[in-house]
Amino acid sequence: MIVEKPASAEPATSAYLDYAAATPLDPEVLEAMTPYLTGRFYNPSAPYALARNVRADVEAARATVARCIGARPGSVTFTAGATEANNLAFAATEGHVVTDAVEHESVLACAEARPHAIVGVGPDGRVDPEDVLSAVTPATQLVSVSLANGEIGCVQPVRELSRMMAQLCEARLAVGNLTPLYLHVDASQAASCLTVDVGSLGCDLLTLSAAKIGGPKQMGLLWASDDVALRPLVLGGGQEGGLRSGTENVAGIIGFARALELACARRREESRRLASLRGRLERGLLAEFPWAQVSGPKKAKFRLPGLLHVSFPGLEARRLVIGLEREGVSVGTGSACAASKMRASHVLRAIGMPEEAAAGSLRMTLGRPTTEAEVDYAAVALARVVRAEMSRLGISDGQAAANAARIMGGGRQ
Repeated sequence: MIVEKPASAEPATSAYLDYAAATPLDPEVLEAMTPYLTGRFYNPSAPYALARNVRADVEAARATVARCIGARPGSVTFTAGATEANNLAFAATEGHVVTDAVEHESVLACAEARPHAIVGVGPDGRVDPEDVLSAVTPATQLVSVSLANGEIGCVQPVRELSRMMAQLCEARLAVGNLTPLYLHVDASQAASCLTVDVGSLGCDLLTLSAAKIGGPKQMGLLWASDDVALRPLVLGGGQEGGLRSGTENVAGIIGFARALELACARRREESRRLASLRGRLERGLLAEFPWAQVSGPKKAKFRLPGLLHVSFPGLEARRLVIGLEREGVSVGTGSACAASKMRASHVLRAIGMPEEAAAGSLRMTLGRPTTEAEVDYAAVALARVVRAEMSRLGISDGQAAANAARIMGGGRQ
């Protein structure tokens, strides 16, 4: 049996398991935003009292965000999402940059537009700080490493990297090298489950996204330490301290602040709950399909608690996704379609996953609305879909296991 025990709630008939892609707007966030979408619609840059009151609300929201990340309000810049925040972070420097092979496309694209080094990762997706430091040259100005990967869920050793970079900066100064060296951390996928306190992380720049924590889409932020001189990407009226011109998205800013405040308050309890649900889903699937491959770190402390990336070597994820959709289950896929041909994502290539395994990869991510009943329903539905696909291909359990062993023998998993 794939279900360990009956769910305590009403049986589910559908399940949304793609919270790494999008989260629903939290009801408390919507409540906080609504006045600014209706009666309090004023432009915060206008001179009259009604607008000045809205400006005060924006600054109060900035202070809330700053408190959640252990920073000063003046060091927080609101952007239209994490991608813009990442671009703004890279624009702060002009020299050589270092990043790793499993970063978000926005980070990799920024790095590849200038002199750069991309560091490989281990089979669990984690980068070795020693490898990062080995790629740093005397001209390197920026190192960018995410707090957690959104495809396979690996948590990166940011604190250790920060300590080592501080030592390197001291060594640079000792030989008269005054080139600045900053650490940028994209924590977009981690804020609901891991601390994003900038002092604890030891970073110089931090990216967050509201859309990943039950906040509004197209809202992000970049925090920068006092040592970093940011350069604007968008010029105009000089909003956001001259760093992001354009009328502020007041409702989005208010919603972001409330979403982050809620995420911080719920983080410990929610992390435990999601880890328990993910473990339930993972154990059920592996009991049914022992040959399936789970990606990411083995140790729980190095994994995002609500993310399960599993591959069914020899099967096609796109067929599984279609089958699951018919069952009312929405999941992400760990592979991308390019030119009508399934090809491993850059993350799966970086961890050495063979193409045949990557083509059968699914990413299931849980969120605050996820229930035990939904997890159990998804497990049963996925079992039905995988069984149906095996039957279509004429593959027995033994053959599936042999195929998986053959395919994975060519990779590092």
